[in-house]
Formats: sequence, structure tokens, C-alpha cells
Amino acid sequence: MKKGYLLIIFSVVVYSYCFGQDPTFSQFFSNRLYLNPAFAGTSTCPKLTLNYRNQWPGIDNSFITYAASFDQQIDEIQGGIGVQLLTDRAGEGVLNTTSAAFMYSYQFKVNRKFSIRAGFQATVVQKSIDVSNLRFGDMIDSRRGFVYQSQEQIKNDRVFYPDFSFGMIGFSKKLYFGGAVHHLTAPDEGFIDQAILPMRITGHFGAKIPLGIRRADQSWSPNVIFQTQGTAMELNVGNYFSKGPVVVGMWYRASIKGNRDALIMLLGLETDKLKVGYSYDFTVSQLNGQTGGSHEISISYSLPCPPKKVRFETISCPSF
Repeated sequence: MKKGYLLIIFSVVVYSYCFGQDPTFSQFFSNRLYLNPAFAGTSTCPKLTLNYRNQWPGIDNSFITYAASFDQQIDEIQGGIGVQLLTDRAGEGVLNTTSAAFMYSYQFKVNRKFSIRAGFQATVVQKSIDVSNLRFGDMIDSRRGFVYQSQEQIKNDRVFYPDFSFGMIGFSKKLYFGGAVHHLTAPDEGFIDQAILPMRITGHFGAKIPLGIRRADQSWSPNVIFQTQGTAMELNVGNYFSKGPVVVGMWYRASIKGNRDALIMLLGLETDKLKVGYSYDFTVSQLNGQTGGSHEISISYSLPCPPKKVRFETISCPSF
């Protein structure tokens, strides 16, 4: 019965009158293209990245997200290109989202020490629902539970729509900052009635500071990331510390209204070609002890670099 009531709440909120929201990744910089399309092509070499997130496994694996992306700098077009495929499963597969995005970013130098990148993203999205797993209020008998057939009618079990996003980043050797606006056209993703996906606005700021001249393999990187979508607003504050191939990080995520969300711990290993990271979100909200936290894994691999005719500055920001 408890599981059934959760499905009712999920059905009403998602399919009828509520606004949707995007998946959230704790390892922001391991999924740069999702954070900001202006990051396309910012790595020294072509890069392939895989991301996996299992949010709240203690509540029947409520949200599972996969992402795969590729980006590369192309000197002939004075910028970079990127492609990302993403699939998200919510409510034990009741709601499924699949998207394919293409990105282009253009870079120009302001002066010898500071550069700017602007990125544009075009996406095709499909959302679908598994009608057989839906539960509605008219299916409940007060003593026997879910025993009746629902009179609710869902004519379409999937929707398609285009989506567009824009972002910019500015950076120097040690400092970087930027912002992005996703869902510029606020697309309608409703199955029964209109359900507008509100714009997701992101701002991020950080630095990468070497720890002394004699410690070239050690650095400290403080970061702040702010995101808002609809009525939801969250602030992420944290830092990374790297020594040789080992990277550790700690983040704290909370809403602007003061509601606590999670304490995030990260451990990563990075070489010149391969980077692997694992993070765990410790739930510190009122759901503490029920969610099972959140697990996230990232893997990125740098492919051989093509010969360079024009030298572009790269962003010295965290890998995870």
C-alpha cells in the first residue's frame, strides 16, 4: 500500500499539472557538456565521457541516469563541437527520458591572459511513460488496496520535442566562471495536459590554485555552482584537492531557502589519458535514512590529439 500511494503521488505530480525538472549530477565537471554547452572542445584532446547516477536507491531505485558524450576542438571552425546522449529513468521506469544533443562553441581571446567561449546546443528529446505501472486514486478499495480498473485515460504514452540551450564561460590560467540557460523555448512535455519544462539557469565560479612552486603536482580548487529551475533553487559549495593522480573532493548542496540536501564525497584517479571518479551523496535532509544516498560514477578517456595549426587556451578546471 505504501508503495502504491507513492506511485499515485508520482503520477499526479509528473503527468498532470506540475513542471518537470532535469536530472542533477554531483560530479559537475566530469559531465561538462551537461553543465554548460560552452565547454564543448575545451579539453586539449578529443574526449569521450561516460556518466552513471543512481539517486535514492533506497526508494526502489527512484532515479537512474546514464550519459555518454564526446567533444573535440576543431581549429578550422575556431571552436569545438560536442555530442551527448542521455537517458533517465524515474519512478522504477514509469517515466523515461531519452535525448540527443549537439553543441558548438566558439572561443576568442580578450587579451593574452583571458579568453571567452560561447556555446549553443540543439537537442531532440523523447519522453515516454509505462502506463501499466501507473496507479490512480480510483483504483483503490479502502480495505483491499488496488483492485479496480482506473477510468483515467492517457491517449499518448510518449512525446517528442526540440530543445535549445546557450552558455558562456570566461577563463584565465587559474580562474574560470560561466553561466548557461537550458530549455530556452520552455517546451511542452505533457502527456495529459500542458506541462511546461521551465528554463534551467546555471551559474558557476571556481579557481585552480597550485600549492607552491615545489608542489607542481598538487592543487586546490574551490568552486561554487548555483542552479534554478522553476521554483527550485540550489547552491553547491565545495572544493577539490589533487596530489599526483589522486583527487578528493567534498561538496555541500542545499536550497536557497535553507533546506539541506546532501553532503557529497568524491574520490578520483586521473592520468594523462584516463580519469575515473566515484562520488556518494549522504542525504542530510528529512529523508535521511530512507533514500540510501546517491551513487555516481564517471569515466573519461582522452583520444590521441590531431596536429594543431592554431593554439587555443584550455580551461584548467577540475576533472570531476
